Amino acid sequence: MENNNDHHHRHSHSLPSTVTKAFVVGIILNSVFVITEATAGFFTHSLSLLADAGHNLSDVASLALALFANKLALKKANEKYSFGYRQSTVLVALVNAGILFFSLGAVAYEAIIRISQPHPIEGGIVAIIAGIGIIINSSTAMLFFKNKEKDLNVKSAYWHMTSDALISLGVVLSGIVIIYTKWFWLDSVVSLLLVAVIIIGTWGLLKESLRLTLNGVPKEIDINEVRKYFCNLNGVTDVHDLHIWAISTTEIALTVHLVIPTNFSEEVPSEQNDLTYENIKEELFHKYNIAHSTIQIEKNSGEFHCEQKC
Repeated sequence: MENNNDHHHRHSHSLPSTVTKAFVVGIILNSVFVITEATAGFFTHSLSLLADAGHNLSDVASLALALFANKLALKKANEKYSFGYRQSTVLVALVNAGILFFSLGAVAYEAIIRISQPHPIEGGIVAIIAGIGIIINSSTAMLFFKNKEKDLNVKSAYWHMTSDALISLGVVLSGIVIIYTKWFWLDSVVSLLLVAVIIIGTWGLLKESLRLTLNGVPKEIDINEVRKYFCNLNGVTDVHDLHIWAISTTEIALTVHLVIPTNFSEEVPSEQNDLTYENIKEELFHKYNIAHSTIQIEKNSGEFHCEQKC
């Protein structure tokens, strides 16, 4: 590698157009359902339906935020934002995780109150509306299923819709039982159980979005393994200032300083030298999905602090 600083970008990480369509379809379907549910709740005086309509409205907002962030990430870099707006996707992932947990908290709070003060519920109407919710939320969740492991915002949208479908399923079952038993408290108990299950399933989503927001190493990357890879390169004696972080929910960046002997290029024939940037960048991409890498080569003529001696 002749230059001390070399930089490479791959721009193949934009989400497929089907994901954008999924967000648009999800926003439309859930907006229609929110209006339907709120209307039914108003005419039946069902506070539970009105509360769930508010919960679903927060999901519409989450889908809209994720769609906006993915669109914003496609804008070109400029003098003020040298990476462009890609990290807006990371910020929105954290916001959406927060919205999900806040919504679940609101459902749990309402359920706890209703256990001690149960309200009469029209079980039949509630079951029908919730049944419609299962169809809409499940259909929307399936739109995101294929790409949910490729992008944190898509995964967040998937879990939002899946959680709503599970809540709706619980409401349907409790509504049917209430028709025959008049156990109005059952609606609250089922809601609390579902909230607990969803929190357990989505806790990792919150942790990962927080990690990426703080420029932490993405969970799929083992930084020690990457450091070992650099140490195994022919001629590298030290590795330091290794940093790995996400610049978007689909793109990973890396910077590192590699130390080699002063006369390394003279002692090692070119055909035996794997210390070329083209080789390194391809291996980083194919082994670790790191698409943006900045590598600085230093000669070992001086003393400095190193993270690892190779």
